[in-house]
Amino acid sequence: MREMKGKSWFIVLILTTLFVTACGGGDTGSSSQDGKQAGKATLRFATWDSEENLTLQQQLVDKFNETHPDIAISLEAYGSEYDTKIAAGMGANDAPDVMYMWNYPTYKEALEPLDSYLEKEGADFKSNYYETLWNYNSADGKVLGLPVGYTTHVVYYNKDLFDKAGVPYPKSGWTWDDLQATAKKLNNPDESISGFAFSGTPDPYDFEMFLWGNGTAYVGDNGSLQGNLNSDKSIEVLAMFQNMLKDGYAITTEGSGSTEMKSGKVAMFTNGAWSIGGLKEAGINFGIVELPAFKNGSAVSIVSSSGISMSKNSKNKEAAWEFIKFWTSEEANKARLDYELPVLKSVVESEKLQDDELKKVFYNMLELSEGYTPASFKVENWSETAERLSLVFEQIFNPSTLMDPKAVLDDAAE
Repeated sequence: MREMKGKSWFIVLILTTLFVTACGGGDTGSSSQDGKQAGKATLRFATWDSEENLTLQQQLVDKFNETHPDIAISLEAYGSEYDTKIAAGMGANDAPDVMYMWNYPTYKEALEPLDSYLEKEGADFKSNYYETLWNYNSADGKVLGLPVGYTTHVVYYNKDLFDKAGVPYPKSGWTWDDLQATAKKLNNPDESISGFAFSGTPDPYDFEMFLWGNGTAYVGDNGSLQGNLNSDKSIEVLAMFQNMLKDGYAITTEGSGSTEMKSGKVAMFTNGAWSIGGLKEAGINFGIVELPAFKNGSAVSIVSSSGISMSKNSKNKEAAWEFIKFWTSEEANKARLDYELPVLKSVVESEKLQDDELKKVFYNMLELSEGYTPASFKVENWSETAERLSLVFEQIFNPSTLMDPKAVLDDAAE
């Protein structure tokens, strides 16, 4: 699954310019006879995946085409240029009929609302998806994509370092006080081992989960930073992370901390499911556990969710819906098990994923994290806000500055 990040000014500029250019409508130019050829509805499907994942996707597309003689799906692999090509296609009124999606606030005007399609399928169809995921595949109260895969965040820990220090493994239901006490016991300056690692320049989208866990957020329902970003509870979160650095038992990293754990120099870090493969390949004896809760707070994770959406300008929407249903079906969920966490409750049950020592933790965090809406879905100028937050983290977590969290947050909230 693709690791999601915040949207950039570049993509927003492309969308703004090209949507204005295309506002008069026009032909899509993507296929002849409104997407029909030789009696078939021909549709384009855009993906961001590559390499072995792309091979599997092509196999699934081929299977769909074989079993749907009236529909022909063409797979378009955009790779690292995905956002640029999707934005350009939307702006030129030439978007793919079906596409992978994550940044709904940016692309919402070009996507087909799927609520009526879901209603026709019946309540059982929608309820088979984990409820938490709908909030991440919607915008302005409309469902704009069906969930395909996801990850929550968890704490990774090096079992060998715990065993060497004689420290018990962390357990579900622990707190940030517990994590800090554990990190202090594992910290070993003589061997250059740090108890905990976190990104010194975290993705603002991801970091908001720590504020949620302490009962606050970047913005209020009206999108205002003032009184939210600089609330006492927000200051408490940033100060907690900074104090771990000041006390010397935590370090900041350029990434999540996965690289440092692979070297045997970090005992714990937080990240999504993306780190599992790399740690296994490195031969690290690791475990994972739910995020800790704040005192009088909760354990909450941001969700990185990939979805599949339909272009508002598709000429073959019913055929597109048939493909979307196939792509999110039990069969397709099971086919992607090796590289993506399934989003269907029925698949989690049939594959006994709640019995899997690692995967069950991500599902536990998913259920704990229902009902939270990222700031990127609430503010119109998320790119500008994200840049401001990135500066906040740099000022507070940079070892050469370690500025006062209250002063920095008060200034950023103005």
